[in-house]
Amino acid sequence: MVTKAAFIYIAPENDPRVHRAVIDSPVIQLTVVGVVNYAEAERIALELVSEGVTAFELCAGFGNDGVARIAKCVGEKAVVGVVRFDLHPAFGHKSGDSIF
Repeated sequence: MVTKAAFIYIAPENDPRVHRAVIDSPVIQLTVVGVVNYAEAERIALELVSEGVTAFELCAGFGNDGVARIAKCVGEKAVVGVVRFDLHPAFGHKSGDSIF
């Protein structure tokens, strides 16, 4: 059985309809989606859960508040993991919490 997982990355000017890819492998089907803010990430996470995604990895642009929002949003339907920088180099060395 293939596990459906997703990686959500956040950056200005992302469009989840355009900035999206699916990578199939024998064990994991990974959907990669770019979003523009936390609210959009919540919407996309719920969409992906409805498509069978049970594991999320969030990019380092998600600060503590952003991670908490996604975890609360998906509840027990999926697990949430994170890639961490204290301060993201692509965001002027700021946390996503201060931007999004």
